[in-house]
Amino acid sequence: MQTFRDRREFLALAGATSAAGALALTGCGAGDPPGGATGAGSAPRRGGTFRALFTGGGEQETIDPHAESLAIDMARTKALFDRLVALDTHMAPVPQLAERWESNADATRWRFTLRKALFHDGKQLHPDDVLFTFGRILDPAATNHFARSLLSVVDLRASRAVGQRTVEVALRSPNAEFPALLGTLGTAIVSARYRDPARPVGTGAFRLTSFTPGRSFVARRFDDHWGGGAHVDELRVLSADAEARGNALRGGEAEYAYEVTPTFARTARADRSVRVVSAAGSTAHALVMKCDREPFDDPDVRTAFKLLADREALVKVVLGGQGVIGNDMFGKGYQYYPRDVPQRERDVAEARALLRRAGALNKTLSLYTSSVAAGFVEAATLFAEQAADAGLRVKVTTGASETYFKDQLTRGALGSHRSGAMTIPVYLHDRLLTRSAFNASAWRRRDFDADYAKAQATAAEDARTRRFEGLQRTVHEEGGLLMWGHADWLNAVAARVRGVQAAPPNTLDSARFDTVWLA
Repeated sequence: MQTFRDRREFLALAGATSAAGALALTGCGAGDPPGGATGAGSAPRRGGTFRALFTGGGEQETIDPHAESLAIDMARTKALFDRLVALDTHMAPVPQLAERWESNADATRWRFTLRKALFHDGKQLHPDDVLFTFGRILDPAATNHFARSLLSVVDLRASRAVGQRTVEVALRSPNAEFPALLGTLGTAIVSARYRDPARPVGTGAFRLTSFTPGRSFVARRFDDHWGGGAHVDELRVLSADAEARGNALRGGEAEYAYEVTPTFARTARADRSVRVVSAAGSTAHALVMKCDREPFDDPDVRTAFKLLADREALVKVVLGGQGVIGNDMFGKGYQYYPRDVPQRERDVAEARALLRRAGALNKTLSLYTSSVAAGFVEAATLFAEQAADAGLRVKVTTGASETYFKDQLTRGALGSHRSGAMTIPVYLHDRLLTRSAFNASAWRRRDFDADYAKAQATAAEDARTRRFEGLQRTVHEEGGLLMWGHADWLNAVAARVRGVQAAPPNTLDSARFDTVWLA
């Protein structure tokens, strides 16, 4: 992760703003306060430079939209590219590059009508670009393409262009959730002329100027964007650690700081120079137990660990009270979340009895974590103290932030986990199926896979809901997720920044810098 040695180095990377660029952002986004420098109802203004700070990933950073994995990567690819479909604040699919869509009766063939949009090289968006994109995502040699498994349902050979503005996508099996899949990570549309990730050809609101992994990204407004283009002239996305992000924001050296700590959020309330933008309960925090390794291959041990967690204390201490407790399932409040499942409470005596029966008492376990995400180390440390109440010794070990999420897939039997917003079907697909690319809990059950396939193939919404809620109940009772809390997601902006959306919990739609402006 890039950290700045001194103020001059930061300013050199951030770039000096012009008089227009030094002005603050105004407007009436959902995260904006009433009133403001020019009034909450004022129209967006064009001009200036917008500087956004994120946790860095060093040389691992990329602007390949199909290999994005870090938040900083996602911010850059949102600037340069668009998806066919976006997800709204309720995680439902809405048009982006696709104006509309429809399917046949069994949801095995979908038609998407494309809007008139230009790529950065001046060429018109065409169905062939969509088919090329799917082919690139599904390339067997591209093991780092985030959505490859998710879109493996696409039968590319049977898909086709229908005229100049319609693409027909054939699926290998029925999928009533297919449009929502196209709003997830790693699905941005690229030009059929796209060959070199260092030379992106997208339809996004910004066009690349320069990119140096681990240090900086600079892009200029694309005036021919189908949505009208961004408001600011220039976007700079920079890597900095949490303390540097907060200091830079307070010092007027940045306009946006990604993921600030609860402590920063509390102090910022008394600081007129910054404003915290909060999305309530939008980030799920968990510990993951690898179900294929001792001692978590025993379901009694998994249940015991879930009973050991003092969720109220974790939310209060780690999240600073800015969040709600979890119940060992993802997507609290989302569609397909079973609201009738009783909240799991702490029961040390029952946990101890289960651990004794499993022969797991008085053993030392390692909890693998990292400073890659706010609260990971703190939650691991606090849980280790809570586990000691049942006679367990949990040793906290930390890994490199740059590679933690990849390393976690193979290292340790217990680790830190979190997830931003996505639909529950996508979360289950990406993390809890036998072949899921990000199955950190090593939960592999063929019957669960089969039930998932039946759920996503069910066209009737009521029946589909019952199936997905049943899958969630199975995860709650038997899975390796100790999902202890759902944090308010905290970002910070300069006090006069406008156009930053705060609500509700679709973090996939965060860092949309095409919507911000300077006044």
